[in-house]
Amino acid sequence: MHDHDEQLLRGRVYGADHEDPGPRPGHDYRELVGGPLDGLLLDTTGWPPAALAAGTALTTHLGRHGGTGRSHYTPREGDPRHWDHAGDTP
Repeated sequence: MHDHDEQLLRGRVYGADHEDPGPRPGHDYRELVGGPLDGLLLDTTGWPPAALAAGTALTTHLGRHGGTGRSHYTPREGDPRHWDHAGDTP
């Protein structure tokens, strides 16, 4: 990913419309750290505790496996508001 691409992603919400990329009041977010989605926010509003503890795999064309891949993110120990990149899968 190029520096320009990384700057465009910062402060945006994963999966949000390009016309309205920012966070919304009253929503709960996790910051994605590292990997292809570094700097994006993930809207976790309404997620059950078990899902928040497990993390997630997010589709992205920016990862190691292109458009068919997923990037895995898991909660950071001691700082669950930040989810760290844990690898990519096809």
